[in-house]
Amino acid sequence: MNTTAEPGHGLARVLPPLVFGLLAAYLIVTSIRSFNDTTTLWVTSSVVTFAVCWANATHLLGWRPALTFVLLAISIGWFAEQMGDTRGWFFGDYTYTDALGPRLGQVPIVVPLIWFVLTYIGYVIANLIVWHAPVDRSDHIGELLLLSAVAAMIVTAYDLGMDPYMVFVLKAWIMEKTDGAWFTETVQGFVGWAVIAFIIITTFRLIYRNKQPKPFGPFTRRHALVPVLVYFGMMMGQVFTGHPVEVRTIAVFAMGIPILCALAGWRYWRRLAADGSLTGGANHVR
Repeated sequence: MNTTAEPGHGLARVLPPLVFGLLAAYLIVTSIRSFNDTTTLWVTSSVVTFAVCWANATHLLGWRPALTFVLLAISIGWFAEQMGDTRGWFFGDYTYTDALGPRLGQVPIVVPLIWFVLTYIGYVIANLIVWHAPVDRSDHIGELLLLSAVAAMIVTAYDLGMDPYMVFVLKAWIMEKTDGAWFTETVQGFVGWAVIAFIIITTFRLIYRNKQPKPFGPFTRRHALVPVLVYFGMMMGQVFTGHPVEVRTIAVFAMGIPILCALAGWRYWRRLAADGSLTGGANHVR
């Protein structure tokens, strides 16, 4: 992996984080003034997690690919959710409430942010599992599509335990059909999650196919653990607060298996780098 730091480009590099900072401040202040403490907590935690993953993507991929990933996930994620709320596409018929704070159209603004968080995490974990590295090495379309499918399944594994909680505890949205096969949730919703995640990740992989990453700033192997640890934190949240209680056990296996596989891939990657078995700039990763 090429670890030569990507050069800065002045305003082009500074402007996106500045815009996000202003958006984050707006969301948090609006939530504090207009919504309850639970909504404020969800908005704040979502914004912070988004910022952490964006910063991590910049370290691993470079500022331009990271920004591309962010824009793809936010735009496709928002479109899918807007069509879901208004037309019943992808996830079934549902309507968002005010539980997740301010909206853009019918969609709470934090929801597209979480689409980036989850698809980026899925991207990195799938790469660690298959390539024993946090970035894509796919040379052929078949490999690319398979890796995207693995990542989409990792994203959907999170949703298995989270959806019932969001509907019945947080009441973030109201489902038109309330007698689905998954703790009264519809299976269509999980299919929709997998499809949209697959589209986001595949599009990003196609754009940067056969291109070496150019990490921004100092790079260490520990940066590749951040998405895994965020996913682990999400799993533990479901283990302690999942509803109904059955999903707490499900979360351990659905999310725990890819976490352990990613950690094994990360350790193997670290050993190869230490032994000098990687080619190119990878030997300089600390």
